[in-house]
Amino acid sequence: MFPDLAPLMWHSFGTMFVLLQEIMSFYPALSPPMLSASVSNRACNVLALLQSVASHPETRIPFLKAEFTEYLYPFLNTTSNARSFEYLRLTALGVFGALVKVDDTEVVNTLLDGHIIPLCLRIMETGSELSKTVATFIVQKIILDEAGLQYICATPERFFGIAIVLARMVAEQPSTRLLKHIVRCYLRLTDDPRAHIALQTHLPEALRDGTFDNGLRDDAVARHYRQQLLDNLAVPAGGAPPAVPGSAAAGVTQPVPAPAAGGAPHPGPGSVAGASPEGSSQEGLSHAHPGPAPSAGAAPHPGPGPVVGGSPGGSSPSSAHPGPAPTEVGAPHPAPGPVAGGRPGGSSQAGPRRRRR
Repeated sequence: MFPDLAPLMWHSFGTMFVLLQEIMSFYPALSPPMLSASVSNRACNVLALLQSVASHPETRIPFLKAEFTEYLYPFLNTTSNARSFEYLRLTALGVFGALVKVDDTEVVNTLLDGHIIPLCLRIMETGSELSKTVATFIVQKIILDEAGLQYICATPERFFGIAIVLARMVAEQPSTRLLKHIVRCYLRLTDDPRAHIALQTHLPEALRDGTFDNGLRDDAVARHYRQQLLDNLAVPAGGAPPAVPGSAAAGVTQPVPAPAAGGAPHPGPGSVAGASPEGSSQEGLSHAHPGPAPSAGAAPHPGPGPVVGGSPGGSSPSSAHPGPAPTEVGAPHPAPGPVAGGRPGGSSQAGPRRRRR
């Protein structure tokens, strides 16, 4: 009844530590199960104070970051059907319900790092009607968040773990309030393409054949959820699992065919197996052109290309003249050099020989 109780408890010195001591003092009575009604009532009073801290906007995130929830999982992990244990589990679920009641991805991510999903699933199977309702509400709020939906649908084990529990609850003819949370969970799961496909064959028949028509008559929201669920499953999933991509889609280039005999031009560019890091193979380079490309405006070369290792003064591949080019425009052709085997003193120049004295 006092709205500022949570901040006062959180900021007052030693109060939260005393509450934590109280929580841990109940652990010995959990296993073996020896929780009396008075001890259970005392524990529930402490949990009620923690629930007020978890629900207040000023203390919710500090309460979560302090990891107080880790001290509450042992209460949810009990399996005794005694009334004292049932009250303890229900009150502990109330703390988690207060955390998820406000949509907050940080809260969902923190709870997913703990054990809340498997513990809630077990309570949804074995707990009382009220405990099942609160546990289903917690799971519903978690998967309504995108991070929670991705977590549940990340593996088949997680998805079928929750789908099997929901189907068993439907088979037990739940109350209208519980059924509304169950249908809402199913409806949210259809937003995932793979879960959509799975639910087309794994949705309980009781949700299709009108078994719950009388029970949902007075709950327009639950009827709307069920009808929307059936409408979603009546159409194919828009994001069905993609087919195995082909070689082009996977980024694999088609192999380049070998060049034809006789030095035919390369059929086109492309990476060849064993190609160099630059992306071209030796074969691709040697067959890219049948010969040197002619220069602009010049006739094709009539003779063979330059010889590897030829002298620098050899003919240019783009030259149209088969012989050596003149040094200057209009200059006479240089005279031939000395004949091989001629004496060094010999003269190769034309003209009269000088008379020897």
